[in-house]
Amino acid sequence: MSTREALVALIERFAPNEGPHDTCCGPRVGLYRVSQPSEPMHAVHEPAFCVLAQGRKRVLVGDAVHHYDDRNFFLASVDVPVVGQVIEASPEAPYLSFRITLDPNMISEMIMETGMAARLDASAPLVGGMSAGAMTPELFDAVCRMIRLMESPEHAPVLARLIEREILYRLLTGDQGPRLAQIARADGRLRQVNRAIGWIKRNFSQPFSIEDVAAEARMSASALHQHFKAVTALSPLQYQKQLRLQEARRLILVQHFDCATAGHTVGYDSPSQFSREYARLFGAPPLRDAARLREQPDMMVGA
Repeated sequence: MSTREALVALIERFAPNEGPHDTCCGPRVGLYRVSQPSEPMHAVHEPAFCVLAQGRKRVLVGDAVHHYDDRNFFLASVDVPVVGQVIEASPEAPYLSFRITLDPNMISEMIMETGMAARLDASAPLVGGMSAGAMTPELFDAVCRMIRLMESPEHAPVLARLIEREILYRLLTGDQGPRLAQIARADGRLRQVNRAIGWIKRNFSQPFSIEDVAAEARMSASALHQHFKAVTALSPLQYQKQLRLQEARRLILVQHFDCATAGHTVGYDSPSQFSREYARLFGAPPLRDAARLREQPDMMVGA
């Protein structure tokens, strides 16, 4: 059995039902299963390392389109609004994935302990918040060992961290090492963009000027706009709009807000503008979109 086949067997075993699955390896490690192609799903993708054991997925970040399959992993380096869609899955060969949400402190520790800082050019230009890298037998093996801890969960509190460190080491010594290192640098451009993202997320329902966000990021307004768009494929105001609309969608679906209240809660003064921009992003006005999602609950989650 190949390492990829072993990974498929493990995820099928520990994620027997549709949707996301928690693991004993900590709150940042999860599995995901889908048995049919999905509709496009909007989400804010956290910094994460993701492996597809089986199936294919398409991810849209701004105008950029990324395709992922079992030959490569994908790496998200910032909280970025995406549209994800499983495009290859069936009951006989379901889409199966593994994910670790990245810990900047652990990455930083690994860089310091291994002396890789000089080799990793973390000052390289920022290029997009998501990228792909080739899966190797070593990465497949480490991911399999992580999932296999579910057979003996009493060992997970100690061994999961060791295996995660091995995965980070493999990534840092590969082609994606410089991108991963940017996540950990306290003085890097990516960290500055992340500060701006954090500020927008905390204040997304309030009007703001680009100067406010630039001050938080400790950058000039022009530099912020340039680097923010290089990473997220969106301007700060476009990013805010997507956060507002995704939160409004959550309020309507989960907390059963009416459309006008949801729009007002996330910062829209005009119900007609809210409905128009909602339909532009999600493909249907709020009420019709909510009815469609409630009929197909699997569309509401993704990995």
